Amino acid sequence: MFTVAALYKFTAFPDPAALRPGLLAACEAAGVKGTLLLAREGINGTIAGSRAGIDAVLSHIRGMPGCADLDWKESPAAEMPFGRTKVRLKREIVTMGEPDVDPTGAVGHYVAPADWNDLISSEDVVVIDTRNDYEVAIGTFQGAVDPGTTSFREFPAWWRENAGRFANMRVAMFCTGGIRCEKSTNFLLNEGVEEVYHLKGGILKYLEVVPAEESLWQGACFVFDQRVGVGHGLTESGHRMCHACRRPLAPGDLGHADFEEGVSCPACIHDYSDADRARFRERQRQVELAEARGGRHIGPQGPGR
Repeated sequence: MFTVAALYKFTAFPDPAALRPGLLAACEAAGVKGTLLLAREGINGTIAGSRAGIDAVLSHIRGMPGCADLDWKESPAAEMPFGRTKVRLKREIVTMGEPDVDPTGAVGHYVAPADWNDLISSEDVVVIDTRNDYEVAIGTFQGAVDPGTTSFREFPAWWRENAGRFANMRVAMFCTGGIRCEKSTNFLLNEGVEEVYHLKGGILKYLEVVPAEESLWQGACFVFDQRVGVGHGLTESGHRMCHACRRPLAPGDLGHADFEEGVSCPACIHDYSDADRARFRERQRQVELAEARGGRHIGPQGPGR
């Protein structure tokens, strides 16, 4: 059993490139895999490893500037959900493209998972899912508004086009682990919305602590690793990923006529050319050969989303 840790921290890193070598070395020494992003605004990512390995890397991160009070969410995985270790330098740790947004300033009111149901059940509250369309497709909160975005960068334009629909209402927003809401709630406050709330710890914390019989969550929560989705208690949902388009697949999709392992699924069957699918089949062949040798193929995937 592996421990998966999803983490983020908005804090000033004047020279994120100087932090990269030590962080990468800490991950490799601890046998921890996954992806961590560093930017001038902080750190974000998901990693997996043994209990001792995760503890070692978290200890290293807490020693980085401004990260002593780092918060993270943990969940189990039966198999290692990542193929390699990556520490990347980025302009933003979650890309919104709004230079005036500053999550270290004012953000929305944090709402504990235990209080979330009461808030989103109020008639004067609109609930907005800040995640992307392929994430929303496998699960969301009952009654939540889906902006239909394909990237977080599209959210500001969507809000400006739709703000009139939510006049005189309180706005409650949520995302996977909380990071997107740090930016989206600051953005809405800058746009003049007076009462903005967000789910503390995100969907992952809600599914961890709220009993299934009391839950207003429907479906599974998309996660950015090979587990694809988790449900209540953060148990794996049985979803898989289409390695052509990177969309999640429900267990029932695997029997569909348009599904071909590593090549196509019902959602992308018309999206790629025969030449694309030939490349995907060759990659799938390499995956199967690697598995037969007891390893894992970690070469380039399809175009993705």
